[in-house]
Amino acid sequence: MIKHSLRFFLTPLLMSLIFLSLVNAEEKSAVELGKEAAFDRKGGNCLSCHLISDGEAPGNIGPPLVAMKSRFPDKGKLRAIIWDITETRPEAMMPPFGKHKIVSEQDIDNIVEYLYTL
Repeated sequence: MIKHSLRFFLTPLLMSLIFLSLVNAEEKSAVELGKEAAFDRKGGNCLSCHLISDGEAPGNIGPPLVAMKSRFPDKGKLRAIIWDITETRPEAMMPPFGKHKIVSEQDIDNIVEYLYTL
């Protein structure tokens, strides 16, 4: 009887633990999500204008996205450019991604994290 009760208790517990471990294994880091958002042709679409080392078919309208951490030691300034570049460069061709809600706030934060790895 005790053996049956123990199995009745442990089986759902083990199943829950397996499920949680699978869910956690599938979670992506901010960097991975940022890369996805940056490369998404319907979202950030950074590759349409910028060269990114691991991207395919890059554009050449904007500057290459290299050495981003040294070019932008302040993440806030990089984020502000992505949010609305027209605040500092009104003549820029880059759309104001945050201001025009082209990508979400979270996507912008993730893109910044990804760019900091370049």
